[in-house]
Amino acid sequence: MKDVTKKRHRPLTESEAAYRCGYAEGRRFGGCQAVMARVEGFKLPLRDIKVLYIPQGFDAIDAGVIGALKQSVRECIVGSPAAMLQEAAQHRPDVVLVMNGLHVFPADHLEQVNGIRGLGIKTAVWFVDDPYFTEDTLEICRHYDVVFTHEEATVAFYHQHGASRVIYLPLAVNPEMFQPRRAEPQHQYDVCFIGTGFWNRIALFDELAPFLAGKKVFIAGGLWNRLKRSDLLGRFLHEGWIDPNATVDYYNGAKIVINVHRTDKSGEDNRNVHQIEGRSINPRTYEISACGTMQITDLRADLPLYYRPGYDIETFASASELRYKIQYYLENEDKRLAIAMRGLITTMSRHTFARRMSQLLEHL
Repeated sequence: MKDVTKKRHRPLTESEAAYRCGYAEGRRFGGCQAVMARVEGFKLPLRDIKVLYIPQGFDAIDAGVIGALKQSVRECIVGSPAAMLQEAAQHRPDVVLVMNGLHVFPADHLEQVNGIRGLGIKTAVWFVDDPYFTEDTLEICRHYDVVFTHEEATVAFYHQHGASRVIYLPLAVNPEMFQPRRAEPQHQYDVCFIGTGFWNRIALFDELAPFLAGKKVFIAGGLWNRLKRSDLLGRFLHEGWIDPNATVDYYNGAKIVINVHRTDKSGEDNRNVHQIEGRSINPRTYEISACGTMQITDLRADLPLYYRPGYDIETFASASELRYKIQYYLENEDKRLAIAMRGLITTMSRHTFARRMSQLLEHL
């Protein structure tokens, strides 16, 4: 009679588990190298203009923009928020490009912008935190000649409130920073999330806690003390800032990286009393995929313009759907890697700062 007793698999030894992890990582990284060899380089057209760039102090974006500008204009000067009027008067650029105009900018920011325009120099700002600070950007937008925003929903809003020229320009990735790396054992996890513990993210992870408790999970960022289920997730938490270089390591080491956009509701860590809807994807969308890692993100309206859900990215609309997809892709390595590799080639072929700067400069 045939023995139908279910086979019991013995636990892997430490060396066997290490071998499996090493083999899986070698397979992923080898696939990434093959994909990167297929990506055609994008040569920026050189424009005969001088740009004074004013950074916001967030290297993941600033470094990508500066690198792309230096390849594409006659001269790129990097200034500072506190002295941009003085620097504009000294260098006489054709255009002053300001990143965001928020957070690190001084109280006389707009007076400086008006002074630059008084010198006959064109000014442009690129809002990359929309729509979460519209109470502030509403005033800022009126002072610039050209307003770029990564959030499609704010274009009409700025037009209605006095901005003369508003252009939707999505964000991108700096491939010199976010790229495939060989992941060391200390960075290897089943599931990774890096970001601030905004309330909508807290609610999601509280609901997922019993499921994630049995996985190898890495969660990092500020405000995660808000969690109710720290009894289950506390050992996974790494409170505080994770710098971009370490973020790349963790993205590369994770089997799955979760991306959750912050809520657009006013009063929930936002300054969005105008209730502008968030429709556009965040920079993390590009950065995760640029590392050759499987990404599962919540839905944003313009996501299908840049990625194909189920092909080069995965999406979820509820905690139960996210739970199911995490389990499914952890158990189906081939499908997980296929989506990750397609996401990598989409990102590196279409969504780098070099390509975005080419679009931006066409408008200037």
